[in-house]
Amino acid sequence: MNITGFGIIDKIGCKLTYVSSGCIKTSSDNKLPPRLKLILDGLNHIILQHAPEHVAIEQVFVNINPKSTLLLGQARGVAISAAVLNNLEVSEYTALQIKQAVVGKGHARKEQVQEMVVRLLRLEGKPGIDASDALACAICHAHGGVGTLASIYHHLKNGRVV
Repeated sequence: MNITGFGIIDKIGCKLTYVSSGCIKTSSDNKLPPRLKLILDGLNHIILQHAPEHVAIEQVFVNINPKSTLLLGQARGVAISAAVLNNLEVSEYTALQIKQAVVGKGHARKEQVQEMVVRLLRLEGKPGIDASDALACAICHAHGGVGTLASIYHHLKNGRVV
């Protein structure tokens, strides 16, 4: 929950184009409610700035540490709320689905995902791991992933995906 990555791409026909990516960082020194508000405010700003048509988000996996899983779930809930408050549809994908769509194998390492994001979006530099993960989720959705509502949005033209 310390870092929430975001990635924005355009899909025109079959071509994917990088728009923006980055991270919203919070400090574990702060209490939970202000950290969640910081994520919400950051995502609302990004949505206002880039006007996406749809949001794709990774589903929560059960971590070895239950506290980490709970915190991740709360941050994810804030991200979904930001999308819904801005009248955006949300599609969800497992890490396995995202890795399969981007790398071709569901158990790829984060560095492999990062490298494929660089190649698929023709980036000059490497985005951070969290931003790469977010871009990979957007790529998965843009390629017609199997998440909620994905089939409806598979044929977007000039569609922007977060």
